Amino acid sequence: MTEAVKEISYVAEVANRVIEEVEKAIVGKKSLLKMVMASVLSEGHILLEDYPGLGKTLLAKSFATALGLDFKRIQFSPDLLPSDITGGYIFEREKSSFKLHKGPIFANIILADEINRASPKTQSALLEAMQEGQVTLDGETIELPKPFVVIATQNPIEYEGTFPLPEAQLDRFLIKVGVGYPTAEEEKQILQRRRERRQDEFDLEEVSNPKEVLQMREGVEDVYIDPDIESYIIELVKKTREDSRVAVGASPRGSLALLKLTRAWASIQDRDFVLPDDVKKFAKPALVHRLILKPDLWLKQGAAEEVISSIISSLPVPVIQES
Repeated sequence: MTEAVKEISYVAEVANRVIEEVEKAIVGKKSLLKMVMASVLSEGHILLEDYPGLGKTLLAKSFATALGLDFKRIQFSPDLLPSDITGGYIFEREKSSFKLHKGPIFANIILADEINRASPKTQSALLEAMQEGQVTLDGETIELPKPFVVIATQNPIEYEGTFPLPEAQLDRFLIKVGVGYPTAEEEKQILQRRRERRQDEFDLEEVSNPKEVLQMREGVEDVYIDPDIESYIIELVKKTREDSRVAVGASPRGSLALLKLTRAWASIQDRDFVLPDDVKKFAKPALVHRLILKPDLWLKQGAAEEVISSIISSLPVPVIQES
């Protein structure tokens, strides 16, 4: 067994232990939890768009606990200021000097709750942090903790008093996914677990730590991707730019997102290579929020997903020969 394969097996073992721990709080969403884990391993940010009460906040908090990462929650609202996120320098009379008071952005996992309720100016305060892993305060650049992941939520049905995220910020999110309603059996299990706990809070254990998460990210880099699969990714993204229903297609950042996500997904499955099905699995989560559709499709629900589905079905799937 090569060192690379050993490293990937280590990533798979720890990642699946983290997912199992989070499953104590989140019932029946294993595929979603694996996607979130893949995003964390891909150094990406996550946009959760779904109805209230489906566990978006619980998901973010549970992952932070299981991963052993520092967690901060920011409730976005119209009166939230950029300095409420980043912090700033405050003059201290006793010492006759300015002292840096760090805002909640200085944590490993940030829950940006109802992100579309804040003004564009406040939303933009996250841009530098999400892309560069740093913030600039009074001309001084300050590094954010590593790893650094933003998990943002928004409600898809409530638009009054909201500010839609600009395309530049949407593009910073590696994936956009929904949680979805539980089945009747899953909801029954949710109630049963609550009765047995005798409290609302969950007692989750730390499975990992910041240093180990960074090591796992390094392990993902050993996953092999065939040149034919890379070409498949490129062609898929290229088709989004050529589709007649799309005004602006996905940028190369979309191709990079698919590259990173598929390699992380393969490592979670304890594979040291990427399959075409991995690309298909992440095509919608990685690209749906990067497409700007023609105006006549703006009000059609699920139009972007339909575009991606039709592109996938029209592309020949590469056949990978086993070595």
